[in-house]
Amino acid sequence: MSNRSHGLSEAFHEYLLSVSLREPPVLERLREETRQHPRSEMQSAPEQGQFMRLLATLIDAERTLEIGVFTGYSALSVALALPDEGGRVVGCDVSPDYTSVAERFFEEAGIRSTLDLRIGPARQTLDALLGEEDAAETFDFAFIDADKEQYDAYYERALRLVRPGGLIVLDNVFRGGKVAEAPGDVDKSVRAIQRLNDKLHDDERVDLSMIPVADGLTLARKR
Repeated sequence: MSNRSHGLSEAFHEYLLSVSLREPPVLERLREETRQHPRSEMQSAPEQGQFMRLLATLIDAERTLEIGVFTGYSALSVALALPDEGGRVVGCDVSPDYTSVAERFFEEAGIRSTLDLRIGPARQTLDALLGEEDAAETFDFAFIDADKEQYDAYYERALRLVRPGGLIVLDNVFRGGKVAEAPGDVDKSVRAIQRLNDKLHDDERVDLSMIPVADGLTLARKR
């Protein structure tokens, strides 16, 4: 995650927010509370949350999947775009402590029943989802923002869970700009994203665009 868009000056980032951001009060309160968290750098940028909410609206999303929930800013951002009847966010995370904040703010927003939290290693959770009857190709939208070395595994599973025409969004595909460095000069997590970026570029199963929002987002529309 990144709590602001990469490469923007402080002044330009403030301008972007001043003329673009329409942040619901419940999201602002969640963002401000998470700002005090020891791992606050993991929170999604507000402009990213708003962008994903717009994406969910554009595709008329009802069932969404989030891999890596943290305190729930991105999950709640998307959930606010879902229909009152039938909207669902399946959230995968390993931390009941982090996600307890998400639960509280979903409750405050009046949509606690929308959130289906699955606590445990995400690969196991996704495999269990795929094992459920009629689960494959039933999700409209998936957001991946967890252990970078597992992104490829998460992507492959999300691709099976998302319907044709559905959207997978992958976060942190810039890794602070380090993806442009030589593989021998970066750590394992960056190399994993470099490999996945190359793979996605050649993946004929999806339509693709990488955009400079926050720490880089890749949008992959399943064909």
